[in-house]
Amino acid sequence: MVSIIVPIYNVEAYLRRALDSILSQTHKEWEAILVDDGSTDGSGRIAEEYAQSDRRFRVIHQPNGGQSEARNVGMQHMRGEYLLFLDADDFMHPQLMALCVEAILRDGSDLVAFTYDRKYRTMGMVKHFLRLDDPKPHFEFYKEPPYLVTDNILAYATEYSKPRDIDQRWAIKHCQAWRCMYKTYAVHDVRFIPGILYEDFPWWSEVLLRVKRCTILNLPLYFYYPNPGSDILSADQARKTESLRKGIEAAKKLYADAPADKRKAWEHHFLTPFEEKLKKKEAKQ
Repeated sequence: MVSIIVPIYNVEAYLRRALDSILSQTHKEWEAILVDDGSTDGSGRIAEEYAQSDRRFRVIHQPNGGQSEARNVGMQHMRGEYLLFLDADDFMHPQLMALCVEAILRDGSDLVAFTYDRKYRTMGMVKHFLRLDDPKPHFEFYKEPPYLVTDNILAYATEYSKPRDIDQRWAIKHCQAWRCMYKTYAVHDVRFIPGILYEDFPWWSEVLLRVKRCTILNLPLYFYYPNPGSDILSADQARKTESLRKGIEAAKKLYADAPADKRKAWEHHFLTPFEEKLKKKEAKQ
């Protein structure tokens, strides 16, 4: 029922935790597509180990092409009705799949949005700085969580951390691909731009044009780990700047012919903050 795409590149220190979080899901009908993107450490071997012990894991080995290419390849092989992304240095709440599938079936939504555990992220950054062991997550289990259903996702999605014109209880903040479950038919042919950072921005911008109905679960179902070796945290300023520029140009083309109301909402909630971010990075060069 659910396809989980996991791009993998030199993450042997974190990969077992990510894959164990898939095995721990209370929803059991899934396939995990592990795309080993040319790892030079033991990540590929760990992925094969899990595939040998559970046939729901499938491994694809390829030369290094970057996270965008790994996600695109994974999407070419997915067979599920619903899609999730999991970065290999992160992990999931045990109820993530179950709650999202329940919402899709109940509400007829194309997308279910959730959030990440901000306390865990902050603790992880502090402990890493102090060279302490990673924090242990706390899982709160949910029986009847509150939710909101909307046919206008652009009224709730934003890049701003504290949007003034959106009820923050239901704001879908930022554009990470891993913060939602998607109906496969709605996004199966939306591709990530290879070779750039911030690839989630143009991808998410196109997804926003395709989604008709959305369920918002304001629950911390994803655990983001600030890995200092990740592409975005280890990249130099020049690459970040050029990637932002390419992403903005690609997204603008998508919205050139979009309905005026959608274009206006997207420009306000996403384009403006990304252009401001680009100006700041250009000033630093």
